[in-house]
Amino acid sequence: MTSLPSGTSSAIDRLLRPRSVAVIGASADLAKTSGRPVAYLQKHGFTGHIYPVNPKAATIGGLDCYADVGALPEVPDVAIVLLGAERAQGVVRQLAQRGTGAAIILASGYAEAGPEGQARQARLLEAAGPMRLLGPNTIGLVNLSDRIMLSASGALEIDRLASGSIAVVSQSGGILGSLLSRGAARGIGFSKLVSTSNEVDLDMADFVDHLVDDEATRVIALYMEGIRDTAKFRAAALKAARAGKPLVIFKIGRSESGASAAASHTGALAGADRMYDALFREVGALRAQTFADLLDLPVALAAGRSLRGRRVAILTSTGGAGTLVADSLGVAGFEAPPPDAATAQRLRELQGDAPSVLDRNPIDVTLAGLQPALLRGAIGTLLASPGYDAVVVIVGSSALAMPDLMADAIHDCLPASDKPVLAYVSPHAPEVAALLNQRGVPAFAAPESCTAALQALLQAGAGVEAAGDPGAVVDLGELPAGALDEAEAKALFARFGVRGVREIPVADREAAQRAAPSLGERVVLKILSRTITHKTEVGGVAVAVAVDQVGARLMRMRDEVRVHTGSAPERFLLQEMVSGGTELILGLHRDALGTAVLLGMGGVTAELIDDTVLRMVPAGGALSRESALAMVRSLKTWPLLDGYRGRPKADVKALVEAIVAFSRMASRLGDRLEAAEINPLFVLAEGQGVRAADGVVVLSRSSRD
Repeated sequence: MTSLPSGTSSAIDRLLRPRSVAVIGASADLAKTSGRPVAYLQKHGFTGHIYPVNPKAATIGGLDCYADVGALPEVPDVAIVLLGAERAQGVVRQLAQRGTGAAIILASGYAEAGPEGQARQARLLEAAGPMRLLGPNTIGLVNLSDRIMLSASGALEIDRLASGSIAVVSQSGGILGSLLSRGAARGIGFSKLVSTSNEVDLDMADFVDHLVDDEATRVIALYMEGIRDTAKFRAAALKAARAGKPLVIFKIGRSESGASAAASHTGALAGADRMYDALFREVGALRAQTFADLLDLPVALAAGRSLRGRRVAILTSTGGAGTLVADSLGVAGFEAPPPDAATAQRLRELQGDAPSVLDRNPIDVTLAGLQPALLRGAIGTLLASPGYDAVVVIVGSSALAMPDLMADAIHDCLPASDKPVLAYVSPHAPEVAALLNQRGVPAFAAPESCTAALQALLQAGAGVEAAGDPGAVVDLGELPAGALDEAEAKALFARFGVRGVREIPVADREAAQRAAPSLGERVVLKILSRTITHKTEVGGVAVAVAVDQVGARLMRMRDEVRVHTGSAPERFLLQEMVSGGTELILGLHRDALGTAVLLGMGGVTAELIDDTVLRMVPAGGALSRESALAMVRSLKTWPLLDGYRGRPKADVKALVEAIVAFSRMASRLGDRLEAAEINPLFVLAEGQGVRAADGVVVLSRSSRD
């Protein structure tokens, strides 16, 4: 499934903007979770009809209370079900039979509780029929754009919750309340916040798809534990990228314990964390590295400004704080160049007779923190300078005395340029930061947050990597099922354009002795087997064998392999010796998230060095040459290919073509290709190409499409 089911978007719209809400199991005791939803709907200004359902109460919150679903005076658009898991199923069935649009199920005890809970969750979905479900195990949703609070989150006790342009979709209910309260404290407004939790029906991708079309939403932040439908998520994320609505994702489960906790929390499927990195890159999403980033990055992106380079002006009236920002930016590869002569002269004119040192960056304008007019002029000058792509303003302790003047001064400069303007609030002054955020100036309490925000702006401007040409159709003939031997694997690679070393299969010592001289003075001898993948570990590889010793070495190899495996190999492979190249590994990695191409340092130390990079294979296409080159350049060992310390430059162009060809093979064979690896892939000197020196391929019997 790659798109939303028919009617899903309209169903979500009805869920987010109901005209009537039934609260099943409502309590008049506001101290209870079941007492909160009615109170919060009233407190925050819901103008539609609220129908509490509780057979033991006549009224709740001044509203008539109804004995059961059948007694409701109209069919509600949405029902919040506050009953336990055992009772919820029957009520869901009744709501569906009446034609309710959607139900929000707060109860736990479903898929996260093991096999019995999974069965209970399946019965809940069956009971819902055509009615849509949010949850179970959810805290609900909050629509701040329209002041509709369909949630029991205690964060809704906050009196003033500002609306804004950041939407949040979380697979954890508690995180929804955490972000809502943190945002309120920092002056950050949200458009919608949704807890999807177990996702028995509506999932994270459904809401991303809908929020892309939401006029009130500019940035979508996700707290993710796992993805249930990769194709649907990919389609929704790409839709967001095309619409220019950045997707910021905090994906937990980077460690083994974290992945286990995520899976047990809502029954989410676990995938390799690096595959999530590859998927996010493919769809143009930004990965938040820390929980704080899940707010910091959207705040910067919601300002709607474009970062076109890495040159940052740091305007300060307090030297130490400016140095902290400069140091953090420098570590991340940003530049803080001194102002050019014209910009420096303009700053001097603004200061008049005040002392100034304007030959460096951070740019210390001494009185800027005390004189709003001077601050406006300095910011405007730096924004107008062709030497800077962004401005970070250090808000010092002087702002504590007149926070409104400082915030207004920075805000007033924004219309003159679309360059990013960030504020680093140096003293501990959360009220100052909140005021700046309310004025549309992204404000941060840590220098590293400024850096992360600028990195996000730069990444968001890069867009989505284009897919490459799938290439001409390759005649695959009759490929056998199961593992191929090395010669068969490299023959398959060659069909797609990855050239192998010269080699000759042989069956015995006599044939080997006759064939060896045609491959050079020294050769590589290997066993040829469909069942033994790691040949070195069983004595099945000999390197630099002298031609006149090939026959004898073959016999010793046969005996060694028999000792290790219990049977003697029947076929062997003679190969030419390749020297002077750089050994890489080029392989396939597949899990529930999709198929990725892996590139890294190769040879016998591949797993030890762990210098690898992954890129997702685009559906129905291949990696572009630009993506393949980016893979190569991102390796820690890239300098070895680029002439490190006088080494000959490697044939990077041929390596890029090999990566693209390998991805075409993966795309063409689809899920029939269970495993594929070239290790080592020799990258020779510039102009000499690459050679596949070993290969593994495992094929399933047929496609599982």
